[in-house]
Amino acid sequence: MLRVLLAGGGTAGHINPAMAIAEIIKEHHPDAEFCFAGNPDKLEAKIVPEAGYRFEPIRIEGFQRRLSGENIRRNFKAAHYLIHSGRRAGQIIKDFKPDLVVGTGGYVSGPIVYKAAKMGIKTAIHEANAFAGVTTKLLSKHVDKIMLTVKETKNLDAAVMEKAVVTGLPVRRAFERRSKAEARRELGFSDNDIVILSAGGSLGSKTINDNVARLLKWYQDTGREICHIHSYGTYQDYKDYIGRLEAEGVKVRGNKRLMVGEYVNMPLSLAACDLVISRCGASTLTEIEAVGRGSILIPSPMVAENHQYHNGMVLQNAGAGFVFEEKTLGENTVIDKVAELTAEPERMAELSRNAAALYISDTNDRIYETVKPLIVK
Repeated sequence: MLRVLLAGGGTAGHINPAMAIAEIIKEHHPDAEFCFAGNPDKLEAKIVPEAGYRFEPIRIEGFQRRLSGENIRRNFKAAHYLIHSGRRAGQIIKDFKPDLVVGTGGYVSGPIVYKAAKMGIKTAIHEANAFAGVTTKLLSKHVDKIMLTVKETKNLDAAVMEKAVVTGLPVRRAFERRSKAEARRELGFSDNDIVILSAGGSLGSKTINDNVARLLKWYQDTGREICHIHSYGTYQDYKDYIGRLEAEGVKVRGNKRLMVGEYVNMPLSLAACDLVISRCGASTLTEIEAVGRGSILIPSPMVAENHQYHNGMVLQNAGAGFVFEEKTLGENTVIDKVAELTAEPERMAELSRNAAALYISDTNDRIYETVKPLIVK
């Protein structure tokens, strides 16, 4: 029986690809057993067991680069976890006895994949971002295969690129199910409407929320009949977002052109829209490509190696979107770009076509063909 150990976590951007890879392998090996290794107090400890997979905890944290009293304490703790991580990784591997170990990023994948490689077990890693993370760089010399989301992935040594395969990033099938017309009918919009979708991730983004608030006010003040779907996120500071909009004179409640909430149905909303305003997480951008939509992208500056900027630039360089870093944003930057694009529907359509051209539709097949030679049973 095939046994596969997956390691990755900290964010959904590392966890979801790991679970997707498990499902891809399971399609070809229905009796395969899977185990996930991750931090016991991070998102993976909740998501993975809920999906029905075995979960083994291992504590590992990244080191803080900015020195402060708090960060020095955190670095001592990280060093303690690192010292003990090799022993714990070995214990997990010996107990589960995997035939294949796959890492999908996050610090937690480091000790698991490294230990497995040293023990002679076949190993692979998947890098979601266009700028390879520290863990990927460290592991790249030791693993058998490296899977990349985009061919533009930067900062990997030429020597390890011989082991690299561009597979793309798996997305939920729900993003490929609906046509624009079907989605609009379901949401109550017409075929002739201009529809914009904006979101800053599950927790939300203050930068995007603030810019969207100004944008919605601009629609109202200028009489622009634009439909807008906005997810402001679950972070406590945004709980009264709709109330604040109303206080600023933006009519949200009862406005059929506006759909504003903590959550939105992302596959349905993305299918219905003409243009997306978003952060630049790898999964989000792959979903935008899967549906084929132009985008205004505002990368989060609070991520390792500024990788969201590099993710977004792949779309901008392909003529599929526009990247604006927070440090360059003016109060009217987003408004001006929306005004420009909505005045030229054919230009929005061109952005959408270019985004769709980036999508790797056979990602699942590419991933399986990459790991297949490593499967010994």
